[in-house]
Amino acid sequence: MAITDKFQQLRDLKKMRDQAMAIQRELAAEEVVVEEQGVKVVMTGDQKIKNLEVDGENQNRLIEVLNKAIKKSQEIAAKKLQEMSGGLSGLLGK
Repeated sequence: MAITDKFQQLRDLKKMRDQAMAIQRELAAEEVVVEEQGVKVVMTGDQKIKNLEVDGENQNRLIEVLNKAIKKSQEIAAKKLQEMSGGLSGLLGK
């Protein structure tokens, strides 16, 4: 493998890293809100809880609603990663 090929690989890896970091920033800017039966969860696309409200009568529903919010944020992350994988296919020659 020629040295120019190695430099190209490094440039490609840096580009992929930059894309991944951009996606991470985009995910942090996304917001998911799930509200059911007295429980409200506000979470970012990178799965950080921003706000949590629980009605005293409905505290038992908290785990279920949190899991739904996590699932929605995972769907957002999967979509972003799928968008990025288009660039990976070109790099991998597929």
